[in-house]
Amino acid sequence: MRANAADEFLNLHEIVKAARLHLNQFSWDYLIGGVESETTLKRNRLAIDSLAFRPRVLVDVREVDAGARFFGRAIRLPVALAPVGSLQSFHPDGGSAVARGAGAFNVPMFLSSVSDPGLEAAAKAGEGPKVFQLYVRGDDDFIVDHMKRAEDAGYDAFCITVDTAVLSRRERDIAKRWAKPWHARLAGMEYQAGLDWATLERVRARQPMKLIIKGIATAEDAARACEMGIEGVYVSNHGGRQLDHGRGALDVLGEVVEAVGGRARVLIDGGFSRGTDIVKALALGADTVCLGRLYLYGLAAAGPEGVVRVLEILEDEIERTMALLGVTSLAGLTPAHVHAAPPVVAPGVHAAFPHLTLDEGY
Repeated sequence: MRANAADEFLNLHEIVKAARLHLNQFSWDYLIGGVESETTLKRNRLAIDSLAFRPRVLVDVREVDAGARFFGRAIRLPVALAPVGSLQSFHPDGGSAVARGAGAFNVPMFLSSVSDPGLEAAAKAGEGPKVFQLYVRGDDDFIVDHMKRAEDAGYDAFCITVDTAVLSRRERDIAKRWAKPWHARLAGMEYQAGLDWATLERVRARQPMKLIIKGIATAEDAARACEMGIEGVYVSNHGGRQLDHGRGALDVLGEVVEAVGGRARVLIDGGFSRGTDIVKALALGADTVCLGRLYLYGLAAAGPEGVVRVLEILEDEIERTMALLGVTSLAGLTPAHVHAAPPVVAPGVHAAFPHLTLDEGY
């Protein structure tokens, strides 16, 4: 870690601002934007901000442990770095830089199939749990080949994204006529459009690697995934970047947790930007909270060291929140620790950072 990162960044909003200063307008809009009206993006934040805490007092909280496990491996926090396409837009080393940061802190990372430098190179870059995430661009053999490569490279699980049957209209990008670096990899989109439950059954029969399905938004699909023996049910609306006017991810979590009933690990992403956000999701039954935009701010601001610094600040926020709730371990968090409440800020991608100041028109 670079020597001055802890002194340079004392709060998360300082990292967000540094990222903005380091990124051009194209990469910045790709990072913060959503689909069409960006309603789903805002609902992610609204769902989080519509919960308040119910703290318990007179509990000995001199020792608070926020450690967790991920598919049998001990990790420092119950968080993971979500798969993001075109990581090289935020740091020249792309997925390798993220792997170094995640490994240094010991949390899992997901590597997207549309990020450089590829699954083998990223796996070698850092220690710690890893998941390879695939956008389907070929037939069953294409999927099974990637699963075998991921297994051989030491990935702990394999993730297939299922909420991208067609490309969304991300109007911030369209308005600038920006062809993102991964557009060249979109050949074969018809295979993603044709992806179905039968496909998953066939590839699992050929390659029984631990499988996570990303993009679950209903109890019905969560239950069906569990009936197939899927090991990870990942609640996500793609950060508000696919279906417009969807529900906030945290609004979906309760019905998914109930449908899963302990049969699979429940993961979630969607607007989680502070330690308090993460604690809310854990209280409602999530096993792992995945971070997208937040770790990218760290990556853009200071490379792997910036990713570590984001996680260090989150760890402090999570542990302080747990202590003030009267909870000393993650097992002690329950739905009784949260309560519906009106939000006090307007929803938006940066609603969690009231002290953030950016140039007009960010």
